[in-house]
Amino acid sequence: MRFIGIDIASENHVMAIVDEDGNVLVRPKVFKETSEGHELLLELAGEPGDVLVAMEATGHYWRNVFARLASAGFQIALLNPLRTRRFAEEDMLRAKTDEIDALSIARFAAQKKPRVTSVDDELTEELRELVLLRDRMKQDFDERTRQLHRALDLSFPEFTNHIRNVSSRKATALLARWPTARAFGKASESEVAELVYDGRRRVGKELARAIRRDAKRSVGAHQGTPYALQTKYFCEDLDVLRERLTTLDRDLEQLLEHHEVGKLLTTIQGIGPNTAARLVAVLGDPSHFDSPKALAAYVGVSPRTNWSGKRRPTRSPLGHLGHANLRSKLWMPTLSAVRHNPWLRAFYERLKAKGKKPKVALVAAERKLLTAIYSVAKNRRPFEPIVTPCEVAPTAA
Repeated sequence: MRFIGIDIASENHVMAIVDEDGNVLVRPKVFKETSEGHELLLELAGEPGDVLVAMEATGHYWRNVFARLASAGFQIALLNPLRTRRFAEEDMLRAKTDEIDALSIARFAAQKKPRVTSVDDELTEELRELVLLRDRMKQDFDERTRQLHRALDLSFPEFTNHIRNVSSRKATALLARWPTARAFGKASESEVAELVYDGRRRVGKELARAIRRDAKRSVGAHQGTPYALQTKYFCEDLDVLRERLTTLDRDLEQLLEHHEVGKLLTTIQGIGPNTAARLVAVLGDPSHFDSPKALAAYVGVSPRTNWSGKRRPTRSPLGHLGHANLRSKLWMPTLSAVRHNPWLRAFYERLKAKGKKPKVALVAAERKLLTAIYSVAKNRRPFEPIVTPCEVAPTAA
């Protein structure tokens, strides 16, 4: 059997081939991210029958190479860069080049025989892209909100005494029209009160009177054109981004209706469409993991035991490994599930009754929630808890 290692980069990739004993069959060769480069890769790779291709999941640059090889019938293993780096460190190599990395990846595949990565279906790929796009839009939305806070701190800091959420429709409608304290002071009370901010609701006389009163005596010392333009533009951006996020949420929900696993995950109380879409985007099919423990370890909610000699700590904190982004995104769904999901709430309360701190109990609940996710994906059935007097355990009906 032959093992191909590919070092992925943005424009030029490097491939090398070794046999089962690690002997070099094809020395490292550079191929470009072009149709000619992919043809060269296939020519050097030969027939796909007795080949395992290994590559690191480097950003998004691996995806076209992966798709080309998969369409040609090759078995491909996507590797965690941490594993290949630790493997390379065993030889204590002092030099690091793309050619050396390609050979190291090929030899890693020959020795470790990593599991073949399954090819995601088109619907899963679309969900993944929509989730990534929504994350970018949400990041932009949050950044514009911070910028708007800064502008208000300089021109009208009292505004947040009346509307705390400056990214709300009411706040952006008001500030886009009157971006500074001076502008509010010049506006009439009836004009502010009659402003329609969401297509049907008006600001109202009481709020308009209070905002204008504070605007006339505002300590904001910056009322010039640059500050007015900043606030106006940030509000316009927030309105656009808010509509895009609403559209993306709707698109994600529609796609989930046609995704078998994603739709089933929403039957778990606490897992909404956005969280289900994220789980599919990150994990693909959760049932591809060997066990719920393996899934929990991948996400990073497994305690890290660190015993050595006479050292026996009473606590086992979480390690720094794992999918930190998914772990953090599951925190709020876990809080929701603890409140509204009877079996998870009972599990959480039982841990607290045993003396566990609330945060420790919540981390355990997050791991328990992953068990339910695995069960639903494995059994391909809607979630239905089984509650017994002595134990609360998630299963798929």
